[in-house]
Amino acid sequence: MDGVKVILRIVTILPFMLAIVLYMGKRSIGELPVFDFLVILVFGAVVGADIADPKINHIHTVIAMIAIALLQKLIINLKLKHQKVGKLLTFEPTVVMYKGEFLKENMGQIKYSIDNILQMLREKNVFHTPDVELAIVESNGKLSVKLYPDKESVVREDLSIYKTGNNFEIPVVLDGKIQRDLLQRLDKSESWLMEQLESAGELSLSSVFYAGVNARNEFIISRKQPMRSDVPPFKH
Repeated sequence: MDGVKVILRIVTILPFMLAIVLYMGKRSIGELPVFDFLVILVFGAVVGADIADPKINHIHTVIAMIAIALLQKLIINLKLKHQKVGKLLTFEPTVVMYKGEFLKENMGQIKYSIDNILQMLREKNVFHTPDVELAIVESNGKLSVKLYPDKESVVREDLSIYKTGNNFEIPVVLDGKIQRDLLQRLDKSESWLMEQLESAGELSLSSVFYAGVNARNEFIISRKQPMRSDVPPFKH
């Protein structure tokens, strides 16, 4: 009997759940701010408990779902009307790269490692860090990247040609630590690396946040440094 009740609950709850979600607003999970994501988690927990435990009064679940949807709609309206409310409930955009250099302090504030940023850059087809004029981790966790104008890809509307070249970059130093396996794959020695650092005016490995070598054998370095005052602010 309980099995039949569970099946009936699934049949009745899914259309109602769909209607509630559509009422709350259509956005992909990857674009949800933190508050909306928490609402979805609570919503799923309420529905899951109702389906898993036939002893729970079905009408209580329906009331809870309606209450969650109304609360979410109320908060969204408050966020639209009052900017301060929006700032309290969402993360502010964070600049993680500026003028080709990583901003370690900003990355630490949002708990992003250099590996996270490098992966997100590759997902944006950016393999050469000095090409990046500005990189921002948005409130939904995605990375927005602005390249220097002369590094942007040529499109058909420009000259009817495609940009060519394989200017990818291999990291050899991450947060002051030598990536020996990658250095070995490049057929480079640690003494070569130290010579490159010295040529760049950097004698201490511990003060190097990132160093890489691109396909043209060019050496790229980003130093650990205090908070920069010239980084453009982003609040929304």
